[in-house]
Amino acid sequence: MKLKDIKTFVVGNPPPHFGGRYFVFVKITTDGGVSGIGEAYCLPFHPSIVTQMAEDVFGRYMAGEDPHDIEKMWRRVYSAGFTQHPDLSLMGVLSALEMACWDIIGKEANQPVYKLLGGQVHEKLRSYTYIYPRPGDQTNVYADPDLAAIRAAEYLQMGFTALKFDPAGPYTAFDGRQLNLESLALSERFCKQLREVCGTKADLLFGTHGQMTAAGAIRLARRMEPYDPLWFEEPVPPDAPEETARVARGTTIPIATGERLTTKYDFARLLNAGAAAILQMNLGRVGGLLEAKKIAGMAEVYHVQIAPHLYCGPVVGAANIQLATSTPNFLILEGIETWGGFHGDILKKPIQWQDGYVIPPKEPGLGVELNEEYIAKFPYTDRDLHLEMTQHPVV
Repeated sequence: MKLKDIKTFVVGNPPPHFGGRYFVFVKITTDGGVSGIGEAYCLPFHPSIVTQMAEDVFGRYMAGEDPHDIEKMWRRVYSAGFTQHPDLSLMGVLSALEMACWDIIGKEANQPVYKLLGGQVHEKLRSYTYIYPRPGDQTNVYADPDLAAIRAAEYLQMGFTALKFDPAGPYTAFDGRQLNLESLALSERFCKQLREVCGTKADLLFGTHGQMTAAGAIRLARRMEPYDPLWFEEPVPPDAPEETARVARGTTIPIATGERLTTKYDFARLLNAGAAAILQMNLGRVGGLLEAKKIAGMAEVYHVQIAPHLYCGPVVGAANIQLATSTPNFLILEGIETWGGFHGDILKKPIQWQDGYVIPPKEPGLGVELNEEYIAKFPYTDRDLHLEMTQHPVV
C-alpha cells in the first residue's frame, strides 16, 4: 500500500463562526483507493497558502510511502529544510497529513484508531463547551456575567458538567501585561456568579490567552481561588514555560496550557518546569496523533492529565476523541457545544454527544467522513486568518 494522491479543502465557517473563520482539511488516497482525512489548525498564513504547503510536504516526503510508516515520515518532515526544531506551521501541516494516515490505517485494519493506540480505556468522554452567544442577545455574553449565568443554567440543563469562559479582556500581539482593575473585578464577578449558578454540578474553566505577565496572572488567580476553578488556562504567553511555572507555584488553581505548543519537545519543557497540571495539545498542530500519544505518556509519568483542545473543525475533534479514548490520563474534551450545527452538517455522520459526554465511535479509522458535496458550498473568500490577535497595545 502506497500513498498516492492528496486533495485539500478550505471550508468557510458561516456566522457565528464558532471554531474559527474557516477549516483546512486534507484527504489522502492510497494506490488501493483507501482515503483518509485530516485537519490543520490555525497556521499564521492565508488558507490558500496552507493548502499549497500541505501539497508540497506530501509530495516531498509522503507520496509513495506506506501510510503505516508514521515514524519515518514524521522525522523527515520534522527535519525538512534543515530545521529539526518545533515549527508551528510545518507541524500543523504534518498533523493534518499524519491524521489522514491514521484514518487510512484504521480503515485497512477495520478498527477505530483508538484500538491501534493502545485500545479503549474510556467508554465515554466527559466534554465541555465555551459559554457561547445566541442570536438576539442584547449584551455580550463574554463580558456580561448576568447573561453568562443565565446561559450556564441552560447548559446545565443540557447535561454539561463543565463550562469555559474568558472575561479577562482582549489578547494582543503585545502581551503579557497587567490587567486593569476593571478586568480583574469583572473576572472575579464571573467566577462568583457562575459558581452560584453551577454549585457542585459543573466545573468552571477559566480561559485566558496569554494576556498576562506571571505577576499579573497571580493577582487574578488569587481573586478566583475562592470559587475553585478546575483550571486557569494559558495565563501567560506560551514562549516561556518557566513563567507559566511561576504562576503554577503562586496559585492553588491547576494550570492548563498547550494549544499553542507543538511536539514532544515543547511539552517536555512544560513538564520539566512543573508548569502545568493539564496539557491541552491541539491535534491539528501538535504533530499528529502519535506525537500526542507520546506527550500523553510523558505526562503520565508526572501525574499530569490531558484535555485535548478544540477551536477548529470536527476532524481535529474526531482525532481528539481517538486519543482521549485510549489515554489513561485523559481529563476532559473540548467541544463546540454539542458538536451539532455546521460542525455536524459537514460530516456524513455527526459526532455522538449524549448528556455531557462524547460516545467514542465504533467505525474504523477516525470514525468520521467529510460531506464533500456539502462543504463545496462554503468557500472561504475573505483575507482574515482563522484567529486574530488585537494588533495594538491595550491601554
